[in-house]
Amino acid sequence: MQTAREIASAKPATIRRRKRFSIVKIIVIAFLSLLVVTQVYPLLWLAIYSLKSNEEILSGQFFALPHTLQWKNFTDAIKAGHYFQYLKNSLFVTSVTMVSVLLLSSLTSFAIARFRWKYGQVVMVIFLIGMMVPLQATLLPLMIIFKNLHALNTHISIILPYIAFQTPIAVFILSGFMKSIPSEIEESAVMDGAGVFRIFRSIILPISIPPMMTVCILTFISIWNEYILAATFISSERLKTLPFGVNSFVSQYSVNYGAIGAFLVLGALPVILIYFLLADKITKGMVAGAVKG
Repeated sequence: MQTAREIASAKPATIRRRKRFSIVKIIVIAFLSLLVVTQVYPLLWLAIYSLKSNEEILSGQFFALPHTLQWKNFTDAIKAGHYFQYLKNSLFVTSVTMVSVLLLSSLTSFAIARFRWKYGQVVMVIFLIGMMVPLQATLLPLMIIFKNLHALNTHISIILPYIAFQTPIAVFILSGFMKSIPSEIEESAVMDGAGVFRIFRSIILPISIPPMMTVCILTFISIWNEYILAATFISSERLKTLPFGVNSFVSQYSVNYGAIGAFLVLGALPVILIYFLLADKITKGMVAGAVKG
């Protein structure tokens, strides 16, 4: 039994802990609020910018609301910017890249994480080195290779490098998760007569859906906004991707800044929608496999 003196001395300690917890909680909330503002404000500013006239933008009133909403900017962005043509090309290139990256990275990760072979770690190190190679350093060699293959000015000339640059990070994410899958699951499947591909298709793939969704979203965001490779290897107006639409509003003597803002909003909408719809999948996929069980 605690005496009255012990109970009285315990109360100040409890109060101090509560105060300390409250201060930490306030600091965390303030930091997260600041983070939200810094992330959301650029999107809000871009939306306001897209509804302004050239006169308002050139007057230096960057933070002021538009006097009249210029919805014509979006009409110009769709028509003059060839929005739907570039959107179709971007969707095609991104979709092919995502499917290829998922297929190659899942098979590679399965071999690295679940097989016991002498060169498993060597292959993993090679992929990790691939993550360190800057994209700009490969432009000249790729230009020579695709020129000799007569593949310049085709979608294949950007899809292949996209796959090569996105696969290492995908292997890194998926292999980390697959290593955390208990081996007893595979042993039970083998006892039931399942082969390697049956185990991969019926057991490993369904379990790996969260990290695979993360790979999909990260690949989508990276490829959707890529400009350097597309600008280097694609010259045909018919094959260009969405980032090229901004160039449609820049001429020798004038720039339609409002239409540029509207085109950027339209170009960012698919990424924003997909991210908000699948944000929880990104979080689950990134932490999946961090704790082995």
